[in-house]
Amino acid sequence: MFVACSTLCFSKLPLADALRRIAELEFNKVDVAIHEQGTQLKPTEVAADVARVAQLLKLGSGLMPAAFSVEIATTDRAEYGRLLQAICRLARLTTAPLVSIPAASAGTGLDAEVPRLSELVRLAESEGILLTVETRRGTITETPAAAVELCERVKGLGLTLDPSHYLTGPHQGKNFDLVYPWVRHVRLRDSGRGPDQFQVRIGQGEIEYGRIVTQLQRFQYDRVLTVDIRDTPEPPFPVEPEVRKLKYLLESLV
Repeated sequence: MFVACSTLCFSKLPLADALRRIAELEFNKVDVAIHEQGTQLKPTEVAADVARVAQLLKLGSGLMPAAFSVEIATTDRAEYGRLLQAICRLARLTTAPLVSIPAASAGTGLDAEVPRLSELVRLAESEGILLTVETRRGTITETPAAAVELCERVKGLGLTLDPSHYLTGPHQGKNFDLVYPWVRHVRLRDSGRGPDQFQVRIGQGEIEYGRIVTQLQRFQYDRVLTVDIRDTPEPPFPVEPEVRKLKYLLESLV
């Protein structure tokens, strides 16, 4: 396993500065957020000039992209596919093996989501990229059972495990071991169980990093653990020391 850092840890900085800061913290790999509502890199910018963005990511920081976290704003299915294909092409050019997207909202039926994701998986595979959906509250994957059923029905689909959503969401307090066979990427921070404790200082929450790593090892997981502490508009604590703390903690476990 390897430890990476999300660009969302430094989302207030321009992308080039965020990459530089991550490199200064001695990360070798980066999990790049490509969010239409973000300020660093947008799907529409990638689609406008894939080669230019690839050069931006390759130059300057020396970091290797390990995954892309993607949020596409459009609801038009054809346009969504066009933007995702451009991002998968970018992933291929930068040798990032994986792209993660959110699943549809929790109110969407599996019968509607399966054909959509099956099409997107084929699109990603055409570029040699693995597609995953995030375990996220408010989406179809907000419970482990639904996440597993989705992966069973969509051939080639994996999961990006974000345990904070299970700890603070409707599945709160229950075991999510059944998702591990489908996990292809992991994003971590510390979280408590309260509604305002999605992100707390490392060591003050209830995320069991050691147990997560052990469970991943049972299924021969050899991919990335991403430090994903969000730099919110008004963070309750300085983010960079917590990023460094979680980096050292995860490295001690792998």
